[in-house]
Amino acid sequence: MKKGLFVSIEGIEGSGKSTLISQLHTSCFFGNDVLFTREPGGVPLAENLRALLIDQSATPMHAMTELLMIYAARNEHILQCIQPALAQGKLVITDRFFDASYAYQVGGRHLSEDQLAQLDAWVVGDCVPDLTILLNAPVDICLKRVHHRGSLDRFDQETASFFAAAQQVYLQRAEQDPQRFLVIDTLQSRDDCFDLCVKAIRARLVA
Repeated sequence: MKKGLFVSIEGIEGSGKSTLISQLHTSCFFGNDVLFTREPGGVPLAENLRALLIDQSATPMHAMTELLMIYAARNEHILQCIQPALAQGKLVITDRFFDASYAYQVGGRHLSEDQLAQLDAWVVGDCVPDLTILLNAPVDICLKRVHHRGSLDRFDQETASFFAAAQQVYLQRAEQDPQRFLVIDTLQSRDDCFDLCVKAIRARLVA
């Protein structure tokens, strides 16, 4: 049985993730052996934790509480969803994965990177994406897109400085791991972003 391919799509709110994933979902480029999932979420228990994490009434929430809830959801997501699909040779495309925790909880919440690295050793292990597509655009434009959508969750309401810090960590991680990351500027057209994404995934599938 062929080995599956694990792709994560990252970026701050308003960077274009939902648009890109919707395009991928409705395209026929990758056939039926593709699983679309998301974090936090992907399996019932993790979706329940997601609902708590994004609920506006959950503010204030201690940063460590937030982090541990995310990793509890991630543990279930990996064990129940991602690893079984990869073992079946599927292409797994997730809306966010562990890089988001470094961006949001280290960059935005100022938690220790060492603490996250320890959690990764326990939870993520070798379940690291083969390809991470990072969507990037100026923070002010991203936030305009978010507020244009209307309904805001707990993360959507964070400050511009929070998202600037998160984006900086994303870009630092991309610079440190260029073989895994592809950074796409989402100021270009949706179709151009989509084409770059499809090309990158196809290249990994045939590698």
